[in-house]
Amino acid sequence: MPSLTRRGAVALAASAWMARAAAAPSAPPDDRVLRLVGPWELVGLDPSRTGYLFTRLQIAETLLGAQPDGSPAPGLAVGWTVAPDQRAWRFPLRPGARFHDGTAVTASAVAAALRRAQGQPGVLQLAPIVSIEADGDAVRIALARPFALLPGLLAHSATQILAPSAFDAAGRVRAVVGSGPYRIAGIAPPQSLEAAWFDGHGGPRPAVQRLRYLSAGRAETRALMAESGQADLAFALDPAAIARIRHLRQARGPSAPAIAETTLPRTTVLKLNAGHRWLADPRARQALSLALDRTGIARALARAPELAATQMFPPGMPGWHQPGLAPLAHDPAAARALLAALGWAPGADGMLRRPDGEPFALTLLCFVDRPELPILATILQEQWRQVGIAVRVWVGSSSDVPAGHRSGALELALLARSFSIVPDAVGTLLQDFGTADGGDWGAMGWSDPALIDALQALASDAHAPRDALRARVATLLQRDLPVIPLTWYRQVAAVGARVDGFALDPLELSYRLTDLRWTS
Repeated sequence: MPSLTRRGAVALAASAWMARAAAAPSAPPDDRVLRLVGPWELVGLDPSRTGYLFTRLQIAETLLGAQPDGSPAPGLAVGWTVAPDQRAWRFPLRPGARFHDGTAVTASAVAAALRRAQGQPGVLQLAPIVSIEADGDAVRIALARPFALLPGLLAHSATQILAPSAFDAAGRVRAVVGSGPYRIAGIAPPQSLEAAWFDGHGGPRPAVQRLRYLSAGRAETRALMAESGQADLAFALDPAAIARIRHLRQARGPSAPAIAETTLPRTTVLKLNAGHRWLADPRARQALSLALDRTGIARALARAPELAATQMFPPGMPGWHQPGLAPLAHDPAAARALLAALGWAPGADGMLRRPDGEPFALTLLCFVDRPELPILATILQEQWRQVGIAVRVWVGSSSDVPAGHRSGALELALLARSFSIVPDAVGTLLQDFGTADGGDWGAMGWSDPALIDALQALASDAHAPRDALRARVATLLQRDLPVIPLTWYRQVAAVGARVDGFALDPLELSYRLTDLRWTS
């Protein structure tokens, strides 16, 4: 019998899910299972790979959490204290906390999990950590120098705390044994998992005591599951599905799914190689930007022209978004003038060439992990063609972006960059722009000492003039365009009629499942 393709396997899993779920409305209340579907696959058990999904489903916990504005909040630690010299942090743990295997959450176990995370590629490597040790019922982290960003790093999913039994003798994760409100009851990577309320978590039982998550890569599959009542929460819907579900809600009322949405601290950007001979001059990057009709792009892709990115940071990021900053504009004539000043002239076919006949030609990489990116790539290709720039679109995988950055072969790439990977945006910006080498998902062939200094000050000094430094970062990025902002991002989910109380987390740290209620 021939093997199934990935798409066929996902479709088969979705069909089986829908068949199992068909009897759910007649099941007694104690047997209710919350059904979630999203595009994210369970590509591995290690926190550095799929940790975000285990924290969103409240299976694993991080030492700290974050408020909606990105400021730190308690997590597995009930609080924190900082030494006067800002080089020692102490995090008392939640009394009575237990792992899903029944063992106590001890300071030594938490410290060991954090030391492991520190040894992995990831956010903890940004911090100047000297040691992570148990200190009575708390964890103590010693730093080589002050580092105010530490709480944000400790809310990142890659730093989630797993029990000693989660690891094999070589230190590899063999099971996700966390301390959250839900424990894994069954898992079938890369497509699905089941979880149940963990009695050892303490506190009142939530309404949702069992859940199933299914990964379905196709947006139309997720939408159909929501529309048919086979999914209670369906994430990452495309504009056509959103419009259809809204119409269904108007026609059928509360028995149909509703739409929940929030603007995220995320921007779709064009990463470009500023070291490329055609792109090294800032005027060339400005010309590429001026050629783009962002309002039309946002209308075409999201049916939301207000999502056109006039600067890097969306309005939902106070302090980072700068209302007084001159917005990125659409001006093809100005783009042509800049290119002419750089020595480019149109040939008989309208395409730009050097005096020696060499064309202005580039390759744009996009990937199918985000289905809107190939569509966006073809739009950009046409808008650049209209000013004489020839762009070839290459559809690859997301791993091609860091690979192209490191090899130096990448010219242009499309990606969606989140500024809440670490709840404080400085965590992402340090990775993207904080060194002379740039970052896999940020600058390439460009750096600015003033921007690096501003980011280092924001990361290190709790008393730094944060608003002024954030404004400097936003202004420098707008001036030189080491990456070009295209659209801001809105997260949308369909919420089935069986549940109430759902709200999207703008930082995407949690689905807040313990807040949900059954409607009947």
